[in-house]
Amino acid sequence: MNTRLGWLTGILMACSLYAIFLYAPVERTQGPPQKIFYFHVPLAWVAYLAFFCTLVGSVGYLRTGKTRWDVLAYSAAEVGVVFTTLVLISGSIWGKTIWGAWWAWDARLTSTLVMWFIYVAYLLLRSSIGRTTVRAARYAAVLGIVGFIDVPIVHMSVTWWRTLHPQPTVANPAGPTLPPAMLATLVLCLVTFTVLFVWLLRERMAVESLRHEIEDLAAGIIEAAA
Repeated sequence: MNTRLGWLTGILMACSLYAIFLYAPVERTQGPPQKIFYFHVPLAWVAYLAFFCTLVGSVGYLRTGKTRWDVLAYSAAEVGVVFTTLVLISGSIWGKTIWGAWWAWDARLTSTLVMWFIYVAYLLLRSSIGRTTVRAARYAAVLGIVGFIDVPIVHMSVTWWRTLHPQPTVANPAGPTLPPAMLATLVLCLVTFTVLFVWLLRERMAVESLRHEIEDLAAGIIEAAA
């Protein structure tokens, strides 16, 4: 299954790159730098999705105590931090070309940075207590649930406060404002990055599940030897 997902991801990525650089027109005002949009927005969407999976896994673990929920939460948090890092990097590059500055204490930028710190703290908490211990899983699950509060804040920041970011161009009450070719390219990129996320998450969960099995086996051997 994961092999097929990997091949599908590669094919979709190739199609997305073709659509971005050869199919979608160059935006009149921003010019070629606007192409970052087709990476930046899907990266942000996947970060939201990853942290939602962390929320689901955290709730599931606290309710059932089953390891598979903790594996989902932890693996999704790791992938989400990677994608959020890429969101901040791509946003800074885009901001430098359009705003003339690498960083501005804009509402969305600031709330996204806070989100990044929350989930980095989640990973640090797991590492400091013990990645596979019950206590670490419980503490991290609470943080995973509370931390998700920042995700809708990030998403709604352009609506709630003044911001350098433009108003939504797709999820707009009046309908999408993008030209058809740009909208089709964005949708393709969203699908591509979603499939990439699913593939990475499955791979990461497989590794984390194996880690739990090895540590359980090692604990059993030590207990038997004692």
